[in-house]
Amino acid sequence: MFELIFILVFIATLLVTGITMMTVLAATVLSFLVLSVLGMVGVVFKLLPWLIVIAVGVWFFKNYVYSPR
Repeated sequence: MFELIFILVFIATLLVTGITMMTVLAATVLSFLVLSVLGMVGVVFKLLPWLIVIAVGVWFFKNYVYSPR
């Protein structure tokens, strides 16, 4: 949500300062791509402890619980 608000404020600032429309579109696309990638990295860091717990659980199940026939 923060990324969307930032992009909207960024576009409004560029439009008010009198930058050309092509430059505004290029800056909008670039900022959207950068913030999307950074948002995805943030989600991965937020989920990292759960991913580690799941990986340890799968390893424990494969090595100590499940016995192949």
